[in-house]
Amino acid sequence: MTEDTPATPKRPLTLRDVSEASGVSEMTVSRVLRNRGDVSDATRERVLEAAKELGYVPNKIAGALASQRVNLVAVIIPSLGNMVFPEVMTSISEVLDQTPLQPVVGVTNYLPDREEKVLYEMLSWRPSGVIIAGLEHSDVSKAMLRGAGIPVVEIMDTDGTPIDAVVGISHRRAGRMMAEAIVKAGYRKIGFLGTKLSLDHRARKRFEGFTEALAKAGLEVSDQEFYEGGSSLQKGRDMTGAMLARSPDLDFLYFSNDMIGAGGLLHCVDEGYDVPGKLGMAGFNDIPLLRGLSCQLATMDSSRGEIGRRAAEIIARRVEAGDEGMTEGRGERVELTPTINRGDTLRKRPAEAVYPE
Repeated sequence: MTEDTPATPKRPLTLRDVSEASGVSEMTVSRVLRNRGDVSDATRERVLEAAKELGYVPNKIAGALASQRVNLVAVIIPSLGNMVFPEVMTSISEVLDQTPLQPVVGVTNYLPDREEKVLYEMLSWRPSGVIIAGLEHSDVSKAMLRGAGIPVVEIMDTDGTPIDAVVGISHRRAGRMMAEAIVKAGYRKIGFLGTKLSLDHRARKRFEGFTEALAKAGLEVSDQEFYEGGSSLQKGRDMTGAMLARSPDLDFLYFSNDMIGAGGLLHCVDEGYDVPGKLGMAGFNDIPLLRGLSCQLATMDSSRGEIGRRAAEIIARRVEAGDEGMTEGRGERVELTPTINRGDTLRKRPAEAVYPE
């Protein structure tokens, strides 16, 4: 080992090391690092500088033995591949960055058994709160969430009974709103393309609201196609081509999300379809990445960023309130309103040449 190579530490750094480096007591160091107690600014700065130079990281587990809680917020989502959830995570992080809390992420892959495992592992670390996607969970997961004794915020969906607090939109309402806009624009022969509804509860609820609104207008879905696995442009292309080949009289395609919808739009543009005159199209989520397309897919903004922000604010507020916050905010319900972006694929009025008065 050369003289310039630092020696490998033989033991973890402790409060005593920071105490000796800063010239104050271990108790003072502890108060500074926990941001508690009356400590002068000069002393605080000296301790923090010493800890930084040493590379000291506090032992949160040791602190948790006394408090039974660490400053982590478990955020449990179904996918990182879906572009929806990174936006939610960004908003959560932006809020929690202003607090002592730190988000940690678990991914369930839309599988109830996987959610149970992720939830079990995360709760074993005694986080200060949980933010979890969806309202549908296994009985085991529900029991763990109810028994955790910490704030729980279910996000993305308000169609159901939450365990604690909930922030999201009504997906049934979103489906109804889109169906009403499609009918008002004069479209009548509608195809649906989406993920298998048994695997995606929110997509299922949108479909239920969509078909309910069509039924009120005396219409029904003329054709439908479902897929498994992740969404992609190629899946959207393939599904759209197959559906239009067998049902060439369709005049509107409703996709369960923007990614397959954009693939369907690219297929129709390549094939020379008159969009939106003879064939309208719409997706869901209003993904920013797709706004660079020359033809904008009609879609719906599901308020993802606002959902993440409001959920994190609930957690932060209740954690700060201490024991009172564990029960004071239970039952809080925040339902946001989705908005339609008509883009270039949903005409604004009926085509009189096709549907005369």
